[in-house]
Order: sequence, then C-alpha cells, then structure tokens
Amino acid sequence: MALSISSLASSLSSLSFSSQISRNPNSISIPQPPKTFPISFSSKTTRSLSIAATVAAPAEAEPVENLKKYVKSRLPGGFAAQTIIGTGRRKCAIARVVLQEGTGKFIINYRDAKEYLQGNPLWLQYIKVPLVTLGYETSYDVFVKAHGGGLSGQAQAISLGIARALLKVSADHRSPLKKEGLLTRDSRVVERKKVGLKKARKAPQFSKR
Repeated sequence: MALSISSLASSLSSLSFSSQISRNPNSISIPQPPKTFPISFSSKTTRSLSIAATVAAPAEAEPVENLKKYVKSRLPGGFAAQTIIGTGRRKCAIARVVLQEGTGKFIINYRDAKEYLQGNPLWLQYIKVPLVTLGYETSYDVFVKAHGGGLSGQAQAISLGIARALLKVSADHRSPLKKEGLLTRDSRVVERKKVGLKKARKAPQFSKR
C-alpha cells in the first residue's frame, strides 16, 4: 500500500503544465488573458464647409392705402360717376369695371390684379383678352370692384365687364368682340340639389335588400 502511494506521488510530480499553446493534442495549454492596448485619438483640425445661399426677397406689393388714394384721384365721384363703365357677371360673381386712358394697369378691389388673382396665369389671361383682341392692352387702365363667387368667376365677370365697357368707347368694337364670344354672358350655374338625392343628380347607392 505504501508502495503504491509513493509511486502515485512520483507520477504526479513528473506531470508538468505548459503555459504556451502546443501543437501536440495530448498536452494541456492554459490561454493567457488578452492584453489591452491603449488607443490614443489624435485630434485633427476639421474644416467645416459652409454654403451661403442668397434668396431674392419678393417684391413688396404697394400698400392698399396708397392704391385707394390713387383710385380716388383717378375716379373723382366714384365708379358710378364714370362714363366708360361696364358690368359683368359669372356664376355668383359681379364685377363693375371702369376704363380710363392710361398705360395698361389693372386694379381690382384696390389691389394689383396679379396679387389679387394670386398670379394665376389663366385668370390673368381672362381679364386681358378683350383689350388684347382690340390691341388696347397698353392704352387703358382698368379699375374693378368685384364681389361674390370665387376668383375664377370674378375673373370671367371682369372680362365681360371690360368687353361691355369697350362698346361705349366705340360701336365698331362689337363685331370683333362678338366674334371672339366676349359679349356672351355665360349663364351656366351650379344645379340645385334635389330631394332624396345626394347632390343635383347623384343618387344614393341602390340596394335590392
């Protein structure tokens, strides 16, 4: 018994551990913990790219008070006291138009026409067609009082009012204006809603059961 214990102790003492990685599969290797390496960040000067954009400021509209004074100075006695005047209607819009010799200004409700009609090219074309037809686009200033309806209806009402006012300038203007259909009052309006229907003609969905 004492012999077997002494032989076991001698065999254990002969056993050695290697701390290095060995290619021999029979040897036991203990890996070392990973070493930490300090990382240093070098501060470099960064250049920031700045882009400066210049936006052109919109042209300021002329104040309403100044235009009111201008219109009153051009139209003494108001709209009703003028001689070259015409009334146009479209849907629910009504426009009273006064023409005076000038340079082609359009003033609607004491505001510039381009500002009042929100720069819409179609509406601006409506109000210029009668004068362009006769070649008077730079010969008359147009002063308008419009109310009712929307801007589209008011623009077409102004067109009819200008055409009717041009008839008072000369009776010879009737033929070219009538040929372009500028003297015809557009009688189309929104059709009224009917009882039992959703709109003028739209019916509710049919259900058999």
